[in-house]
Amino acid sequence: MGRVEGKVALITGAARGQGRAHAVRLAEEGADVVLLDVCRSIDSVPYPLATGDDLKETEALVAATGRRVLSRIADVRDQAQLDAAVADAIGTFGHIDIVCANAGIVGFRPTWELSDAEWQDMLDVNLTGVFHTVRAVVPEMIRAGRGGSIVMTSSIQAMLGSANIGHYNASKSGVVGLMRTLATELGPHGIRVNTVNPSAVETPMLHNEATFRIFGPDLENPGPDDLWERSKDRNPMGIGWVAPEDMSNAVLFLASDEARFITGVALPVDAGVRL
Repeated sequence: MGRVEGKVALITGAARGQGRAHAVRLAEEGADVVLLDVCRSIDSVPYPLATGDDLKETEALVAATGRRVLSRIADVRDQAQLDAAVADAIGTFGHIDIVCANAGIVGFRPTWELSDAEWQDMLDVNLTGVFHTVRAVVPEMIRAGRGGSIVMTSSIQAMLGSANIGHYNASKSGVVGLMRTLATELGPHGIRVNTVNPSAVETPMLHNEATFRIFGPDLENPGPDDLWERSKDRNPMGIGWVAPEDMSNAVLFLASDEARFITGVALPVDAGVRL
């Protein structure tokens, strides 16, 4: 316990899924936590996004660890909303040491059939949202002079090329490129920048009808069991997906002083899908 004791972590996309798991895991290890989420759906996304009730549930889970928590509804596509949330966080905690730029969406369609909205929303959330997060937080991190760790959520798809997710792959590949430049720029300030690159993760982003349909187009009513069976042969460890906690353990490592000289790294947590 205490691997990030005394630190403050800011997490986007924190209301559920990986973001919730990151928040709880970092709090368990001593961090105070700032939770940000849009808490509403986006028309071009084929599944419901998190709600305000989800955010409140995450807040309660963090509070149950005994750590302090601040939650705000904020859209990563809107710089002003992120700037305001960061100002609130600094006013409450005094500094930010860990940033999990985790907010993201997914969709499925052949690249040439994507609408302008599907393409633009994907890049606006998954890539521009990371940029907005960094732009809001980095000046405060530099000013504090405490160093820190920024962990961005990319995807194993940035190392592969699967069908029907061209807009998603473009956004997540962009995150890796942004990470590498930031690692160079922020290293002199003692701020490390890395990505985690998951394969499928057991969250609402994966477990929804749109995903079931893309993996089981020949099935009348595909569900989680069908998805598992059709996914498990994609990696040598024979699993359909990893758990959010598996991602959080990777995030915790990169955020902790155990990784104090690790920067500019894209860390796969994929059961070997990329092999």
